Amino acid sequence: MSQSVPPPGNPFADGAAPQQYPMAPPPAPARDNVVLGLVAALVAALVAAGAYGGIAGGIEREIGWAAVGVGFLTGFAAGKVGGRNPALPVVGAVFSLGAVYLGQLIALAIIGGKELHVSATELFFQHFDVLASAWKEDLDPLTFLFFGLAAFAAFSGTKKAAA
Repeated sequence: MSQSVPPPGNPFADGAAPQQYPMAPPPAPARDNVVLGLVAALVAALVAAGAYGGIAGGIEREIGWAAVGVGFLTGFAAGKVGGRNPALPVVGAVFSLGAVYLGQLIALAIIGGKELHVSATELFFQHFDVLASAWKEDLDPLTFLFFGLAAFAAFSGTKKAAA
């Protein structure tokens, strides 16, 4: 009695069931890296500040929800990349305050550039002291509300992303 030999390359030709092996889990994302979380928060804050300033300067008014978006984006980036480090929500809130301030200065540069017939970048980089003075003169309670909303959104966004 001769046994049939399975064709090469087909180990299950004899009817044996294949063994089931579990799939390997995907590699864990790079998390719990505080330095990388800080860098991500800083980059997100700068990008959000540019967008916030561009929008506010283009429509010549500030939008409170945009300040919330700046804060949330900054905090979310910090928490998503940096993990659960307790310093990240605080740093995210501080970065969001700077981003809202920078965004407001960019908006003033755009608006002032239109009125003075110069480029916004020239006004921002060559006459920054004038922008800072104009920002101080324009302070009102609403400005501080935008700062508070951005900081709160950054703090809570960091916690949500790290969970």
